[in-house]
Amino acid sequence: MQNCDCLIIGAGPAGGAAAYHLAKRGHNVVVLEKSVWPRTRPCGGGISPAVSEWFDFDFTPAISTTVNEVVFTWQQGDRVQANLTTEPMWMVKRDVFDAFLLEQAIAAGAQVQTETEVQTLQFSDCTWQVQTNQGDFSAPYLIAADGVNGVARQQLGFNPLQITLAATAHLSGVPANPSQAAFDFGIVKNGFIWQFPQADGAMLNAAIIKGKAKEADLVKWLRNYANQPDLVVQVVAIALWSGQQDLHSQNAVLAGDAAGLADPLLAEGTRPALLSGVKAAEAVAAALAGNEEAIAQYSQVMQAVWGDDMAWAQRLAGIFYQFPKIGYKVGVKQPVAVKLLSQILCGQLKYSAIIDRATAAVKKKILPFGGG
Repeated sequence: MQNCDCLIIGAGPAGGAAAYHLAKRGHNVVVLEKSVWPRTRPCGGGISPAVSEWFDFDFTPAISTTVNEVVFTWQQGDRVQANLTTEPMWMVKRDVFDAFLLEQAIAAGAQVQTETEVQTLQFSDCTWQVQTNQGDFSAPYLIAADGVNGVARQQLGFNPLQITLAATAHLSGVPANPSQAAFDFGIVKNGFIWQFPQADGAMLNAAIIKGKAKEADLVKWLRNYANQPDLVVQVVAIALWSGQQDLHSQNAVLAGDAAGLADPLLAEGTRPALLSGVKAAEAVAAALAGNEEAIAQYSQVMQAVWGDDMAWAQRLAGIFYQFPKIGYKVGVKQPVAVKLLSQILCGQLKYSAIIDRATAAVKKKILPFGGG
């Protein structure tokens, strides 16, 4: 039995961030990762540069390219283009980014066990007992960051996540514009397509934001968008933020995709994963220092720093995806809207700052005479 101060299940952005910040504080941390490492991860790869504020090292080695221009289209037409007025967005390959983050955690003192699949979790005598295919581990605190399909959330007694579908594909070759990201609305019903450049091509993605869709539809939409009928497409589950919820149980917290934190308007998941990892580490460190309320307070902290604004994003998504064509014309196509969206994508603006303006614009278009 290997003992430590905190066990972290999952080595993605949430787990890596938590491991780094706990190890940096001098705590004995073990990360359990079921995959061979580094592992590939289907993901668009766009990350807000605002995450750099939460770390004291330079992420440059993990950044494939940066974006300073965004193009929006409606069914690949009705184009609007804008330069970002913020710091350029980062485009990363998740295998490289996740491995780089974990390397920083290891350098800080964290231990990592790869190809280690969690089988059972049990809390007894104020200690988590974790059985894996590579032996048993124990710790007074546990961070569950093993993703949407991980075992920890269920074994900790949380309700199942509300799942929606996303699809991703890699387009090989040198991108026509390596500093331009593209978003298309209208092709995907109740969702959108986005294309992010990489140094060796681009990542093409589609997500369903409202309602349900078949995997075959997502594959078809991406292939049609790319005009590549044989494009290899991978469909994955994502968990959008769906409302205020407890993210803690007895001496344990949920982080990253296991917590269901993805942006309910734009499906951004890496930034909230990193944020939750940082806050989970802070909570566990405080608990180890004797704060008996720290674990329960983690849920409140995440609601304050992420959930409150995601409630506004959810409200905006409800308006936009109910009337997407109108939303595109009266919202996305407006110069001020493009500026605001770019600030949101780069983490410099919150949804709460634009929701009233967006709601009024759409209602005026739908109900020009103020009918109710």
